[in-house]
Amino acid sequence: MQYLLTTLGCKVNQYESSVLAAEMRGLGFFPAEKIESADIFILNSCTVTQNSDKKNRRLLDAAKNKNPQVITVLTGCFPQAFPEEAKKLGADITVGVAKRKALPSLISEFIKDRKPIEKIMPVSALDVYEEFGGFNADSGRTRAFIKIQDGCDSNCAYCIVPRARGAPRSRPLENIKSEAHAAAKAGYKEIVLTGINLTKYGATPELNLCDAVNAVSEYAERVRLSSVEPDLLTNNILEKLSQTEKLCPHFHLSLQSGSDGVLRRMGRRYTAEEYYKKVMKIRELFKDGAFTTDIIVGFPGETEEELSQSLDFARKVNFSKIHVFPYSVRDGTPAASMENQVPESVKRERCKTMLSAADEMRQNFLTAQIGKTLRVLVEKRTSPESDIAFGHAENYAPIRILSQPAKRNDILDVKITDVGNGFCVGR
Repeated sequence: MQYLLTTLGCKVNQYESSVLAAEMRGLGFFPAEKIESADIFILNSCTVTQNSDKKNRRLLDAAKNKNPQVITVLTGCFPQAFPEEAKKLGADITVGVAKRKALPSLISEFIKDRKPIEKIMPVSALDVYEEFGGFNADSGRTRAFIKIQDGCDSNCAYCIVPRARGAPRSRPLENIKSEAHAAAKAGYKEIVLTGINLTKYGATPELNLCDAVNAVSEYAERVRLSSVEPDLLTNNILEKLSQTEKLCPHFHLSLQSGSDGVLRRMGRRYTAEEYYKKVMKIRELFKDGAFTTDIIVGFPGETEEELSQSLDFARKVNFSKIHVFPYSVRDGTPAASMENQVPESVKRERCKTMLSAADEMRQNFLTAQIGKTLRVLVEKRTSPESDIAFGHAENYAPIRILSQPAKRNDILDVKITDVGNGFCVGR
């Protein structure tokens, strides 16, 4: 039987889909190229915004319209957070964020009985990290993503994730090591550690993020962290991380706003000044440390002055890249019922303002790389006949490599000579 797997949302969802695909193939299912030839359509859903929910519905409807006989499977964060709403989408099989290893057997059960199946554990029961498959060497990526943590209890005012993912739980070190070993054997040179709230890994005196980084460092040539939270990245952890030579000096340090008033309303657990001290500590410990982040504009009650504070703070940090999002109302969160919701037209204008500043910082960061020699992981060639290759440096600067017949997955020393629109150029 052939399956088509579609993934919405974050790096964790992408990792989990990759593992699920490997599990399906291992049990004799084959990937389909298009919905018309698929026997099974699996949607690994996102629910971070209400637009995500609409997209879930559109994709399931489109699958059934194009292939009325296809078996539809809805899994992931949306059915976990909103099981009653998920039922209305009419999927043949509905599974939350747990027990996904059982999906192939549930598909077999549905084929036999043709009765809808729903398997959603209550979020309160998601208290142990669940393994549901092995490393997928055929993910098509140059970097190996390894999930080490799930769940979050920060309860930020705008975020539905605790309802969709449950309490924080950490993966055993021996399982992380095993997957890192498998990734290295498959030829991957860079490992990216990911999780719903990565900095909550372990979160005990005996076990923390440093232990996971050191575990994969035994196998990888370089290690990268996905998004980390500033309030949990203590100076002690940073000092220990700086002793791991293979750790890339690139930190996606979640900000959300540079205004203390907005941060308080968001329920974030730091001030702008505390965030900045963290940045300065990292710059002290890591040579050429680079910072990317997320910023939300138009959060309820945000004034023009608070927007200016956020802009000024972003420039003070001098991020290498900013992902800018207009605040999106998410039913089921405290922010959805807050007063002084910002009009959509104002959000759009504020997005343009923040994006303009972000583009300027991005180009400044890239220009600052001229003259440096950076270690670059080659991800692709522009064409089989071309000597031009593309990859990312340890600080996550995108690099176009000239006059070098580089192979995919090589790590090269590249002298940066110029910048283009959104990338560096080097030899």
